Amino acid sequence: MHLQKRILITGGSGFLGSHLCERLLATGAEVICLDNFFTGTRRNIEHLIGQTRFELIRHDVTFPIYLEIDEIYNLACPASPVHYQHDPVQTTKTSVHGAINMLGLAKRTKAKILQASTSEVYGDPSVHPQNEEYWGNVNPIGMRSCYDEGKRCAETLFFDYRRQHKLRIKVARIFNTYGPRMHPNDGRVVSNFIVQALRGEDITIYGDGSQTRAFCYVDDLIHGLVSLMNTDDRVTGPINIGNPADVSMLELASTIINMTGSSSKIVHLPLPADDPRQRRPDITKAKLELAWEPKTQLGEGIARTIAYFEKLLKELP
Repeated sequence: MHLQKRILITGGSGFLGSHLCERLLATGAEVICLDNFFTGTRRNIEHLIGQTRFELIRHDVTFPIYLEIDEIYNLACPASPVHYQHDPVQTTKTSVHGAINMLGLAKRTKAKILQASTSEVYGDPSVHPQNEEYWGNVNPIGMRSCYDEGKRCAETLFFDYRRQHKLRIKVARIFNTYGPRMHPNDGRVVSNFIVQALRGEDITIYGDGSQTRAFCYVDDLIHGLVSLMNTDDRVTGPINIGNPADVSMLELASTIINMTGSSSKIVHLPLPADDPRQRRPDITKAKLELAWEPKTQLGEGIARTIAYFEKLLKELP
């Protein structure tokens, strides 16, 4: 019998997954990082390779895998529109088949399992801020629906496995998150704006820039996920994990231009289909159930993210 907790992280070499690997290794756990490297990269976890409690497995969650584990964090899925729309069928399969395979593994090993769901389950919301009781406003046949509906179906599977097989589940609805190790070409606004500003390119804003998002720094987000996993079995979620302080795209672009000292100019492009005008979490439940709320101020988090991208762009060919 192993003494340390053995924890599987699917999507473990991705932006969030790599930070979670670090956090859990720091607790003394054995960490198995599973990834097919579709959007994740070895660069994110290469500093962990060789540690005695860290194991890397190249594997696609749409196929079953047989391991002995105590906990599963199911993070595997492309999470930016550029990546999830590249192969929308595979995106849906990753969410749905991946959930089925990981739930089956949890059922066999009696492991506790956490699903990384998303604020995208709320679609283009008509309720602000969004609480967990809101059912959402999702276009089921739109360009974004491979991700939105895939994650909604994954949540359904998690709660059905709990009802039918008494699985110990946790569901986190993750709102916009940013920080070091974001992919430079993932099309998300923070990475887009920073890379464009550092290169002196025009900063592209879709629509008039008045649409808002609430950005949570990655360290805070990971703390929220671990706090949720460590709650007792009656706490299943879904629980919103995100920053309730929102900012417009114009404000964000101006902040990044000022902080980088960039000469970039702001240009406007048409708003993509089904792009939400506003999204902001109600985190009452997270405060109550997890004693969690984000601590990192936007300026502080953006400064760390700029420093990461400055170093990365120097290393890239």
